[in-house]
Amino acid sequence: MSPLTVGMPPTVLVSGASVAGPTLAFWLARAGYAVTVVERTDGLREEGQNVDVRGAAREVLRRMGLEDAALAATTGEQGTAFVDDRGRDIAAFPAGTDDTSGPTAELEILRGRLGQLLFDATEHDVEYRFGDQVRGLDQDANGVDVTFASGAQERFDLVVLAEGVNSRTRALAFPEARKQHLGMVIAYLTIPRQDDDTDWWRWYVAGRGRGVSLRPDDVGTIRAAVNLMTDTRGLDELDSAGQATVLRRAFQDVPWGAPRILDALADGAPFYFEDLAQMHLPSWSAGRIALVGDAAWCATPVSGIGTTLALSGAYTLAASLAATPDHRAGLADFEQRMRPFVAKAQSLPPGTPGLANPRTDRGRALLWAALRLAASRPAQRVGGLVGGALGSFGRPPADAYRLPEAPSAVAD
Repeated sequence: MSPLTVGMPPTVLVSGASVAGPTLAFWLARAGYAVTVVERTDGLREEGQNVDVRGAAREVLRRMGLEDAALAATTGEQGTAFVDDRGRDIAAFPAGTDDTSGPTAELEILRGRLGQLLFDATEHDVEYRFGDQVRGLDQDANGVDVTFASGAQERFDLVVLAEGVNSRTRALAFPEARKQHLGMVIAYLTIPRQDDDTDWWRWYVAGRGRGVSLRPDDVGTIRAAVNLMTDTRGLDELDSAGQATVLRRAFQDVPWGAPRILDALADGAPFYFEDLAQMHLPSWSAGRIALVGDAAWCATPVSGIGTTLALSGAYTLAASLAATPDHRAGLADFEQRMRPFVAKAQSLPPGTPGLANPRTDRGRALLWAALRLAASRPAQRVGGLVGGALGSFGRPPADAYRLPEAPSAVAD
């Protein structure tokens, strides 16, 4: 970072305390930066669905000393089973036994639990400010003046936005950000566990572009999701009552899984509604303001690699910045390293996500046949067919990236 006050550590503001933000804070603090993390919610977000940590991201957790703790906190998901209209297995794929393979990874963990591990590893070295957010950014050659929603104003050497795909702060510095919608919406919620639930991820392809997903967790509930292929945009901008109405109309005739989800919605269960979209930007930095995680490159959940990108990207950004006193060179190195990895993650198989969510009975029959073939013993021995049937879920390119050396003290 240059120029800096002599004898003072570089100051960095990180906006967002989910996965990428605390990971970045961990490594920057270790490299000697004075790091502040601001999060608009009043505390850590305990909610969230199952996320998997694969490939390069597993190595990041190892280097942070958190891999064993993460493995001890996994959801216990035994694998992924596609089911028919009565909930009977069509095809089953056991959980992976390595860093990368399988629709169910070896390391499946609730997003909130992973966030807690990252927070616990950073809280003594990083200043966290909950219940506030960035409202204004004004930078010059030497720093960034930040105005917060609370009214406070402060100057930092660097600001990093580690927010979600729908980041509002991003527009302050990156008005050219472009979303590429995939034509599918998903609603996530937590529902009570029943006696007939299992420790498998059960996935029902309901036809007419619809799907139902029930996944186990380690706290005695079920993490549920319903997804719908639709050409109608803006559904995510409706209020929760409007979104619930959309879901009721779309899934009222679905025989498996959906009835209990709709009952939960009728009882007022909170849910998160997402219109799947990838983020594409010509640059992930503008002067002394940078992006990391979904705010920069969201690949969407169908990529199967979002959390892996968040962890490995945050680590790489810290390593690149710590390797040089010039923030411009550090940010350029970060992009040079991460761009090819992100491009692979965003390059979904042709037809994704429509192929896995067919709109016709014939399409569903063909998908079921492909899944049965992929789950057969000969196919499992040969390998590779799972990825073809499931898109990027089978084997996302999580190992297609080599991490740089761990960040060390700030370069002089």
